[in-house]
Amino acid sequence: HTGAWDVPPAERAAHREGALLAAEAGWEVLRDGGTAQQAVIAAIVLMEDDPALNAGCGSVLCREGWVELDAALMTGERLEVGAVGCVRDVKNPIKLAAALLPQEEVLLVGGGASRFARAQGVPTCPPGSLVVPREERRLKVWRERHPADTVGAVALDARGRLAAGSSTGGRPGKPSGRVGDAPVPGAGVWADDTCGAAVATGWGEEILRFSLARRTAELGREHTAEDACWIAMRDFQERLQGRGGVLLVASDGSLGWGFSTSTMAVALMAAVMDAPRVEGISEDP
Repeated sequence: HTGAWDVPPAERAAHREGALLAAEAGWEVLRDGGTAQQAVIAAIVLMEDDPALNAGCGSVLCREGWVELDAALMTGERLEVGAVGCVRDVKNPIKLAAALLPQEEVLLVGGGASRFARAQGVPTCPPGSLVVPREERRLKVWRERHPADTVGAVALDARGRLAAGSSTGGRPGKPSGRVGDAPVPGAGVWADDTCGAAVATGWGEEILRFSLARRTAELGREHTAEDACWIAMRDFQERLQGRGGVLLVASDGSLGWGFSTSTMAVALMAAVMDAPRVEGISEDP
């Protein structure tokens, strides 16, 4: 997915295209015998490199005018998690999150995450290279209501293993040091081979309070993937007036998504399909 928010009409084609290309990249990995983890990384790297999306290059700016990135990767077999937050100098934070999977630490932020990147050979970049003119303009007109999108991917591989990943620049005008839901296990990302893999997107503070990704995956034990997503979103709205979306692949391979915003571009691919398709871009929630 490329985020659940009120995507301006002029930007919707780019969101569709970004989701579609990411699904194709992830599916190519699975088709060639790769793991769910590798597929999720491939999909998210492509979206982080897309300046039209709020992840990596093209992310929204914090109040001080720079980019701070969050990302997480989780695998369902042993519930391994790697997550990073407030990263300013890594173009592909999903790669940095992946490098944390075999480590004892789960979540690194700020300068500590950057030092870990250099130690692991994860490429760094000048912070200014992540800033695009579109987001500089948005920061100038930033006001109380603003978009809060993310990118994310879930995958089930031929071995029956699940993985979920998320990456974001956060929300425009955020204070420096703010970490949202994207890198937090259970909130923005969750993978458990016994039920499903889910990623959430939207207003991070409410998603953090609600643990939206884990709630959705757990609902997949008793409901179809589609029903699990819409039940989770219904409860999210009723309890916290939450605005956002969620994407789920259940352990049986079924797919589902739900959103309470006007738009959420979702691209999906399965073995029974001839080509990936895009869903979710619409005028109505």
